[in-house]
Amino acid sequence: MPESLEALEQRMADLRASIREATRAGDKGAASKARRELRAVEQAWNDALDAEADTAHAEPVENAVRQHSDAPSVAATASRPGGAMIPVREQVHQALTVLGANAAPKLISAAHEAFFADAIVTTRLASLRRDEERSFAAQSYARPYYICAALTHDRLAPARGLLAVSTWPLEQRIVGPLGPRTDFLTQAIRVAEQIQRIQATGEQPSDAAWRLLHRFAQNVPGAHEGFGAPAPERVIRAATAEFEVHAAEDAEQRRAAAERARDLTDAQKLFGAPSLGVAGAANLTGTDGT
Repeated sequence: MPESLEALEQRMADLRASIREATRAGDKGAASKARRELRAVEQAWNDALDAEADTAHAEPVENAVRQHSDAPSVAATASRPGGAMIPVREQVHQALTVLGANAAPKLISAAHEAFFADAIVTTRLASLRRDEERSFAAQSYARPYYICAALTHDRLAPARGLLAVSTWPLEQRIVGPLGPRTDFLTQAIRVAEQIQRIQATGEQPSDAAWRLLHRFAQNVPGAHEGFGAPAPERVIRAATAEFEVHAAEDAEQRRAAAERARDLTDAQKLFGAPSLGVAGAANLTGTDGT
């Protein structure tokens, strides 16, 4: 029986944690093996998501609406080809899973447009995290995932404007001094790999996907020169090279912050410690303002 999306997402989270540990320990062989396994699991996740979408397309609209009738108020639905409806929180989850790192609404919307056809209206995300927090407070872990906050490394407060997925390891949701850059590089790699997967099927990536890759490539030294679309393999190579420069230090900063966060409540680990405030959490949205 095929694994569920949630199970595959947990495997991806575990493998990313293994990559961080291996990189920090200087074990390049283990890191490379974990990266290969991660790519295979990511492909399985994409296949499972496509299968789920095919099933959703066959459902009557009224069934889809009834299925999501308990969605938070912010989760206004958006249509897919075939008339199926999905909540905005699911669209955000899809985009964040592709990106693989904490992201701002503008980038989340661009990623969803690039790989799932529709852009997300970012104003709909203004209260999404608060709605998710209220849902978690009412009945903890009732959902397989929550759209939650990235946490600042110093105050463990919500990092302003950055969303994450609750199933990610705590370290992945921490934003330290190097976090904005390493998250940006992770996203560049993930977007390029997603484009490669599309090309491998014989299909052509959307114009929005190429625009998104170009935005990343412009801010990664050596990722793109001249005119035309950047080569995904070159973006991956350049972003990976820079990521490895920062990986060990960034992983240590995240680990130390995560250790301090162990005493927080489950809700605070997902949505931040509000008593600590949000000072100093500005300007953590990536090199190009996404």
